Order: sequence, then C-alpha cells, then structure tokens
Amino acid sequence: MEIKTIHLIKDNPILHSYLKVDSSWYKVLNRNPQAVVDLEKAAKKYFKLTFPDTIQRIVGNIEMLSSFIDVLK
Repeated sequence: MEIKTIHLIKDNPILHSYLKVDSSWYKVLNRNPQAVVDLEKAAKKYFKLTFPDTIQRIVGNIEMLSSFIDVLK
C-alpha cells in the first residue's frame, strides 16, 4: 500500500475504525490506491454519517421533542 494512503487512513479515525470492521478493503487499496474515495463512502454509510442519515436523526429528535411537549401539556 502506498505511504500516502497509509497516512490518509491513520489521520482519519473513521477510516481506521472501518478497516478494523471490514478488512477486505486492505486488498482493494493495495491493488488500487485511488479506491480511498470508495472506502470513505463505505465508511460513512456504515457509521451512518451520510447526509440522509443526518437528516433522519434530526427529524427523529424533533419528533421526540414534540412528543415530550405533548406529554407536558
């Protein structure tokens, strides 16, 4: 694996944690270092850090707050 790719993974705790979960990416990165972009997408999807996941969390929090307010009324 290229040194640049190794540093990128070590500097990003999300990628580092995801590689512990799905180690098959080591083989992919050895063959194609440009696959780091795909690795980032997969890690964000796994840890639910994508934009739709964020919106869903916000909506869930708003619904929970509105239900608490309804209970307090």
